Amino acid sequence: MIAKELISDVIPSLRLTDDGQKALNWMEIFRLSHLPVVDKGEYIGLISDKAIYDLNLIEKKMDDCREHLVHPHVHSNQHIYEVASIMSELKLSLVPVLDLKHNYLGCISVMDLSRKFATLVAVHEPGGIIVLELTPIDYSLSQIAQIVEGNDAKILSLYTYKEEDSKELLVTLKINQIDLSPIIQTFVRYDYSIRAVFMDEAILNNLYDDRFNQLIKYMNI
Repeated sequence: MIAKELISDVIPSLRLTDDGQKALNWMEIFRLSHLPVVDKGEYIGLISDKAIYDLNLIEKKMDDCREHLVHPHVHSNQHIYEVASIMSELKLSLVPVLDLKHNYLGCISVMDLSRKFATLVAVHEPGGIIVLELTPIDYSLSQIAQIVEGNDAKILSLYTYKEEDSKELLVTLKINQIDLSPIIQTFVRYDYSIRAVFMDEAILNNLYDDRFNQLIKYMNI
C-alpha cells in the first residue's frame, strides 16, 4: 500500500491569498492542526494552527507567511510505513503527497492512515489473537506459520514488537479462527511462551478448565 492510494478526497489546500483565519476555520471543520499551502499545483509548505496563534498570523495572507511554513512531504510511491514514520516523527495531523516531479497531488490525514492500518492488520476480519513471547534468536516465522497452518488456520496479520528494557520479542498473530484452542496447545507443545490470548471468553474458559482437569488428573495418578 503506497501513498497515492491513501490520499484524502475531501481535505482542501490553502491558496496564497487565503489568510490565517480561513486556515483555522478549515482546520476546525476537518479536525486537523495542519493544512498544505498550494499555488497552481506547486506545494509551497505546511501551516500549523500553533504557528498561526503563536505568531499572530490570523490576518496574514499565506503569501506573507512563507517563512513560517514547514515543508514535510512524501512522494506518491512511498510505502504506508514510511508515511506513518514521517507523521509520527514530526507529529503531523496530515502529510502532503507529491508526484515524482514534485507536483502536489493531495494529502493524507492521520484518520486516513489509521483506517488503512486497520485494514492492513485485518482488524475487521473475524478471528482470534495470540501474543507469543520469545527471544529474537528463537524467532522463526516459518515454524510459527507451520504450527498455525497445521491446525487448518491462516495468519491474517503478524507484527513484532520489542518492549523497552526487555530482551524478549513479542509476536502478535491475528488468526482466522475463533477457537484457537488447538493452535494454543500446539504452541505449548513446541515450548512457546504465550503472553496473551484474545478470543471468545467461553471458549477460553473451557480451555483453561480442560487444562486444569488434566493437571488434577495427573496429580492423582
